[in-house]
Amino acid sequence: MEKMTLNYHLKLQEMCDCYMETDFLAKMQGMSGIDSKDVEEDAIKYLALAIMYAITQKAEKLSFKKKGKELTATIKNGSKEKLPVPDVAVLEKVIAIMRAILHMEEDKGEMDFSLGLRSGEVNVKVKVEREGDKQSLKIKFPKQ
Repeated sequence: MEKMTLNYHLKLQEMCDCYMETDFLAKMQGMSGIDSKDVEEDAIKYLALAIMYAITQKAEKLSFKKKGKELTATIKNGSKEKLPVPDVAVLEKVIAIMRAILHMEEDKGEMDFSLGLRSGEVNVKVKVEREGDKQSLKIKFPKQ
C-alpha cells in the first residue's frame, strides 16, 4: 500500500481540527521559550493555534514579525494583544510554511487563502515580506 504524504495546507487544517477544543493561548504559552525537537511539527501547531485563537478573539489581523533574533506575534482586535512566541527556528518555519502553501517565492506578496475547518471555512488575505534579516507574515481576517 502506498504511503500518503500530507502537504502543509492539509497538515495545518488537521492541526486546527486537532486542537479545536483546547485553550489555544495556554498551548501557545507552553511552546514559548522551549527549544523545539521537531521544528516543522511545532511550526504547524503554533500557526494553527495562533489562527484559531485569532478567530475566537474576532481579530482583524494576526501578525508575526522577525527582525534578527527579535520576535513578535500579535493580534489586532480593537487593540493589540501580544501572543507568546516560540523560538526563532519555529517562527521562521511558520513563515516558510505559509510561503510554501501559497507558493510565494518573491520577497513580498499578498494572496487570498482559504482554510477548511470543521464548521466551515475561513477565507483570509495573507501578506508576506522579507528584507535582509526581517521577515513578516500578516493574516487579515474578514469583518465579522
